[in-house]
Amino acid sequence: MLLAVLVVCPTAHGTEETPGFARLGPPDAPVKLFVEEKGEGSPLLLIHGFGASTFTWREIAPALARQHRVIAVDLKGFGQSDKPFDERYSVFDQAELLKQLIIDKDLRDLTLIGHSFGGGVALVLALDEDPQLKGRIKKLVLLDTIAYPQDIPVAFKMLDMPVVSHVGVRMLPPAVQARLALRIAYLDNSKIDDDEVEMYAAPLRTAAGKHAIIHSARQIMPEDLEEISKRYASIELPTLIAWCDYDRVVPLDVGLKLRRTLPNATLEIIDSCGHMPHEEQPEATLELIEDFLDG
Repeated sequence: MLLAVLVVCPTAHGTEETPGFARLGPPDAPVKLFVEEKGEGSPLLLIHGFGASTFTWREIAPALARQHRVIAVDLKGFGQSDKPFDERYSVFDQAELLKQLIIDKDLRDLTLIGHSFGGGVALVLALDEDPQLKGRIKKLVLLDTIAYPQDIPVAFKMLDMPVVSHVGVRMLPPAVQARLALRIAYLDNSKIDDDEVEMYAAPLRTAAGKHAIIHSARQIMPEDLEEISKRYASIELPTLIAWCDYDRVVPLDVGLKLRRTLPNATLEIIDSCGHMPHEEQPEATLELIEDFLDG
């Protein structure tokens, strides 16, 4: 873990939204992550899921920023962040960059809010024993989070097949790919609008974006996930686990198992949604998070 340099114009917290970029990683291979900040108070770090970006938090971030310093980040390979042509796109690679961000910004009394793949990143951060990170993270919010070995949707399996993945991602129009993915992630497809499809499709219009999505999908389930999951019982942080009742991507059984394993966790079920509670049922999701943060 080396020097992290924030490259944004300084603006006081709590005055207005200040998007910018954080330069992270080793000096010989830096990665710029897009970061949005708004509000003041105890910090919340929002970590999106596979194929998403800071856009995914649009329905709940403004409300959370009324009482908190909300920091939303595009993970490496997604949104407006760098998409280098390497293979370092695992939960561990993402967690290492976010650890740097947390230390660089000197975030304390921090709540991690992770969705799906981002929830997996949050779990890795919670398990990290780096002395520089010790005591900084106070709470976890896990939304429909990857956590244990599981069957994955056929689309992910295809991305793990070299020839099929390159042909599929490069030949299928990005808007079609995005709409198909959202139809899997939503219970009520009538809530999917064209603007949302375009936001999810935009990164797939570049060679770098295609590379990132393929290599992220191939590593979405780490080979040693079974061993990692045995350590979850050591996470004593107060944790809210929130799950959609009709998740076809990460089944509710995963949430139930997490609830049984994490010693200070509460599980809440969100009605009438698929895999993206903060987008499909934002009001219910926001209420659960705010109640949890209020203690």
